[in-house]
Amino acid sequence: MQRLRDWAGDPRGAAVIEFAILTPVFLLMLTGMLAYGIYFGAAHAVQQLAADAVRVAIAGVTAEEGQELIEDYLRHHAGAYMLLDPTRLSHSVEAPQGQSSQYVVRLSYDAADLPIWNLYPPLPLPGRQIVFGATIRRGGL
Repeated sequence: MQRLRDWAGDPRGAAVIEFAILTPVFLLMLTGMLAYGIYFGAAHAVQQLAADAVRVAIAGVTAEEGQELIEDYLRHHAGAYMLLDPTRLSHSVEAPQGQSSQYVVRLSYDAADLPIWNLYPPLPLPGRQIVFGATIRRGGL
């Protein structure tokens, strides 16, 4: 019994015990920050791609030419955004109801391959589809 009291009062192993308790929590927080950072980076890339694509439409003289410019831009530049896989990106180009003087680009990105989905399941996670849109008036005015 004396040995147990001596061992319990000895502070030499306290740092190891604290390290063993806190390391899993720290690693979970670190991986969570990295995974969410990648997700938010991908969401920002989708938003930026939508804004850039709709901005290109200003150069179009007609509505059809503007749509062609947008689709050409998306086809050639979607791969330049670091966190996006162009094969998982879908888009639509349209005019809003009753607003034939505007272009609306809606991008939808399937984020199912991002590492955020490998986190601890009970954590609150965002949706697997990242959807953003951008609108610009024809002629840029």
